[in-house]
Amino acid sequence: MAKRSPIRAMLAEGIGRISVGRAEEVAALVLAHPEKLSQLMQCLWDDDPGVVNRAGHVLERITRDAMPIFGPMLAAWKTALLGLLPEATENKLRWHLALVIPRLALGRTECRRAATVLQSWLEDGSSSIVKTMAMQGLVDLTLQAPSLKPEVVDLLRILSRSGTPAMRARGRLLLFKLEGNR
Repeated sequence: MAKRSPIRAMLAEGIGRISVGRAEEVAALVLAHPEKLSQLMQCLWDDDPGVVNRAGHVLERITRDAMPIFGPMLAAWKTALLGLLPEATENKLRWHLALVIPRLALGRTECRRAATVLQSWLEDGSSSIVKTMAMQGLVDLTLQAPSLKPEVVDLLRILSRSGTPAMRARGRLLLFKLEGNR
């Protein structure tokens, strides 16, 4: 049996699959010791959905707070993360990946691939927060792939009228960001 990492052991602590558990503590640890990133990344493919969800939470946090440090390190994980994106079934992991993936340095084809998955999440019965974060992720992808912008603007126009209340509110903000106050 493979030895479990200390990061994994910390992420295993929590009640249920959506509990934050010790995720903030793990984020602080990885931020202070970037060499532990590999242990965190391996947890994204764990058998325990709680560990997976908390690992996604930590990854989103460290990429939000310290992408200049972690960006080059995450380059080695980019292909694996892009592969995980369409396979993710846990809603909490999905919403975190929707925010993380556009923070990676992606090529045009990779942006298109990610956008296709995020668009599918808008239609697959995912939770409202997954859909809302997928909208955010699509907008963030347009920064690297401006060719996506017309399609994303059209989607936002529809979702800001017909989506859940959270989607409508976020859609209006994102449209303003993309279109300005024309």
